[in-house]
Amino acid sequence: MSAPSSEATTHAEAPVVPSAEDDLDLALDVFLAQRTRLFRIGYHILGDVSAAEDVVQEVWLRWQLTHRASIENPAASLTTATTRLAINVIQSAWHRHETPAESQLPGIGDRAAQDPALRAEQAVAVEAALTLLMARLTPDGLAAYVLRKGFDYAYADLARLLRISAPNARVMVHRAQARLECDRERPVPAESHRRLVAAFLTAAGTGDLEGLIQLLAPDAHVHRLPSSAPRSLRREHPPTRQAA
Repeated sequence: MSAPSSEATTHAEAPVVPSAEDDLDLALDVFLAQRTRLFRIGYHILGDVSAAEDVVQEVWLRWQLTHRASIENPAASLTTATTRLAINVIQSAWHRHETPAESQLPGIGDRAAQDPALRAEQAVAVEAALTLLMARLTPDGLAAYVLRKGFDYAYADLARLLRISAPNARVMVHRAQARLECDRERPVPAESHRRLVAAFLTAAGTGDLEGLIQLLAPDAHVHRLPSSAPRSLRREHPPTRQAA
């Protein structure tokens, strides 16, 4: 009987399957490579170091349970998970009346303007947060929520901009807040998202909100409504935390 050929031997060999421990080690390596950035994104949204750390820890727990083989872009997946969890934390605190919910939208501060890496991380947080808002809110609700929560617009100013009463403006913001808790989402057009992100970053970085307002409320008459810089813009960036 002739010996089996090398080709037949090759086909008969069993494939090498990574152990669960090896797979978890790889998952940890991927997570640690992103951890500092995820913490900063969480902090930009929450404005609290401890809360941001809790969100990052929860992301790690969920990352371990995720079917990672099907994820083409781990960094993007971890970023999305961090943003959603951070916003969920704010929603829960708002319902418990533990926070005035004034920093739902990340801002671009002076230090970001001087640090390209930090500016890029904050831009990622803005992109992810606006994606979620555009997917869950109506156009009017989006306008009211972004201007109120992101730029501290007074309800009277929102009322004039949206041509509604001040009490209705308040109701619109509260309804938008509630809608963020539902899972129903609509597709977000890529070009619309790109334009809104660019306008938001310009408004946050320069204080000129005219372009942002024209996108959010195209039928409104823009009169350069008075508004203070978002309180999130005055927030100091925390010291970099080491990955645990």
